[in-house]
Amino acid sequence: MSSAAETQFLAPGVRPEDDELERSLRPSSLDEFVGQERIKEQLAIALEATRARGEALDHLLLIGPPGLGKTSLAFIVREELGVALRSAAGPALERKGDVAAILTGLGERDILFIDEIHRLSRAVEEILYPALEDFRLDIVVGQGPAARTLTLDLPPFTLIGATTRTGLLTTPLRDRFGMTFRLEHYEPEELARIVRRSARILAVEIDDEAAGEISRRSRGTPRIANRILRRVRDVAEVRHQGAITTEISREALDLLEVDELGLERTDRALLRAIVEKFDGGPVGLSTLAVALGEEPDTIEDVYEPYLLQLGFLQRTPRGRIVTKLGRAHLGASESGDRTLF
Repeated sequence: MSSAAETQFLAPGVRPEDDELERSLRPSSLDEFVGQERIKEQLAIALEATRARGEALDHLLLIGPPGLGKTSLAFIVREELGVALRSAAGPALERKGDVAAILTGLGERDILFIDEIHRLSRAVEEILYPALEDFRLDIVVGQGPAARTLTLDLPPFTLIGATTRTGLLTTPLRDRFGMTFRLEHYEPEELARIVRRSARILAVEIDDEAAGEISRRSRGTPRIANRILRRVRDVAEVRHQGAITTEISREALDLLEVDELGLERTDRALLRAIVEKFDGGPVGLSTLAVALGEEPDTIEDVYEPYLLQLGFLQRTPRGRIVTKLGRAHLGASESGDRTLF
């Protein structure tokens, strides 16, 4: 993801200064994890069966947009099984030696968590295949005719992979996961529960209506709900008495330029660019990225999913098109508050 996406005020990427606080708000058990009930039920059964048999959990693939709880679930599995967890990002594992060093350091039933697993190189994937299937590590020693393969036995372990782009996973890698769960966006009621829980952890008072206001503008994403809550808390502490009321939450959300549907300035700028510069579309992704000064991956992974979910944007073979709903939202926003643009 580009640095531009990471510095967005409320975008799904985690800013470094918020990372420690983000971890403190994460649930530590399945009982604390709000939403994703179908996944929780299936995972609870798998965890109980695994504990009873004393085996390593089947390899687990978590799919879904950023901020829905994939990393939280990985750490919850660690807590539920009482094992160690090693964490790595797919792009950081560039050489076979990187993976070999991590795999040989794993203990019995430990967990290896790889975020953005779709970005693993093919060479790294190939060394993972025997490790995942037979708990075996094949290392080639030497070069040319003198080369030989050294096989190391690995303790049974669990790979948990997280991805936002399941279509980029190769079939051989995807088939080696025993469980695959797709996380969906959250309902406002679920997000309101998350906001109230986070407010208790942050020791800030919030009324139910204010929690509901924040949840409705959080794009169905807990990470964004928690980030909005922290910014609303700042406004409550600096401009008011510290407690978050509905009026204070709306004041803060207006300051953050988050509208009633959770769209931010960049979301609206994307829609407006297609409507005004490209006559509503279709426009190609690379052309749109240049017009906005963003990376194509950032537009595709960060901004478009929610606009597609709302029905404001369409992806067609010829390019992106703003729908009638998207045009109507721009028109309503423009007449209501031109300063948003």
